[in-house]
Amino acid sequence: MKTYSPKPEHIERRWYVLDAGEQVLGRVASEAAVILRGKHKPIFAPHMDVGDNLIIINAAKVVLTGGKETKKVAWRHSGHPGGITGTLYEDLLAKRPAFAVEKAVRGMLPKNRLGRAMIKKLHVVPGPEHRHQAQKPVEWTIGMRPAWEGLPAPATLTANGTQAAVREDAAARPAAAEEPVSSTTARKPTAAKPAAKKPTAARKPAAKTTARKPAARKTAAKSTAKKPTAARKPAAKSTATRKPANKTTARKKKET
Repeated sequence: MKTYSPKPEHIERRWYVLDAGEQVLGRVASEAAVILRGKHKPIFAPHMDVGDNLIIINAAKVVLTGGKETKKVAWRHSGHPGGITGTLYEDLLAKRPAFAVEKAVRGMLPKNRLGRAMIKKLHVVPGPEHRHQAQKPVEWTIGMRPAWEGLPAPATLTANGTQAAVREDAAARPAAAEEPVSSTTARKPTAAKPAAKKPTAARKPAAKTTARKPAARKTAAKSTAKKPTAARKPAAKSTATRKPANKTTARKKKET
């Protein structure tokens, strides 16, 4: 069984509206992360952004449990030494409720470029009204999972007569693709050119190597010619040794 991997043409972006009024902040953030990542779809892949667009309304009415309003602190650092500042969520929800919800959702998304692309599909509004009516968003409730309608159909033009023209062009593409094949078959005689270069193979330096062999014989002959000269040197030494013998005989004659 082959593993399915989503393709860009299989990703369909939808719009949903989530009412955060009287809802727990963490529960709203986790549900928003599911929609933004696309984990509610069967084609979900952790390395791709297959999620939908989400609008969160009534962010100012979100609540925290366990007394976290006075305990939980939102930290921020300017990047300079000693530039850390902390804000209680009680003050943060009163002054910047949209930022508090976005901060909670951002913490549940991947910490990389994929997560930065997903957070762009989130739109938080502190009140009940938003400016995305043109997208016709569908109401979303926590725990809801929409029915899967299958992969989207291939995109085609819907103008008068253009849709059929696109299909005809798609059917004509294989015929157009066969033309280059015929042209390549007509160019086969060009492949016979390397066969004409075979005489160059006869120009191998085999003749040069055969001509160099006599040179090796000459060196061998020279070495044999030099050997008698080396043998004659001891003969000269023997004549030198005979001279002292003559001198001794001459001295003996004088003594007598």
